[in-house]
Amino acid sequence: MNVTEFNALSRDDAINALVACAAVPAWAAQVADGRPYPDAQSLLVHADRLAATWTDAEVDAALADHPRLGENHAGTGASAEASAREQAALRASADPGERLAAGNRLYEQRFGRVYLVRAAGRTAPEILALLDERLGNDPATELRVVARELREICALRLAGLLDHAPTSATLDPTGGPA
Repeated sequence: MNVTEFNALSRDDAINALVACAAVPAWAAQVADGRPYPDAQSLLVHADRLAATWTDAEVDAALADHPRLGENHAGTGASAEASAREQAALRASADPGERLAAGNRLYEQRFGRVYLVRAAGRTAPEILALLDERLGNDPATELRVVARELREICALRLAGLLDHAPTSATLDPTGGPA
């Protein structure tokens, strides 16, 4: 869909589309209520600025909609489809198998949440290296990293929803708002 079509959605349909990008209902409502947007880039920038204010509780709640890396999403619909696309390269590469499963378990024991990383555009070795690196983070640092990764995933999903390639003006390389 393009931004004109997004602007024309009912509020509920817009919120549902946005929740598939990130399961943060308050954020989705704020983005939907910001309509109409003059163009896709304005929508993407506004959505990312609002995402920068997600609370720790919102980030943790949104993680419930993400499967473990290397596993299938338990649900159906737009979020499950996006997850499958994002993990396609991981599944197509040399199977990290037990190493990823063991890393997922260690991460969950250490931080009490699923290991979340933007898989799109990354190889299995890169994802595993990031996992190893992040296991050394303290909990507060790791929560900031998780929030950044969730925002990157959200930005990519929203850009995909709008058939619009994200740019550096949408999200800078460190995951902060532009």
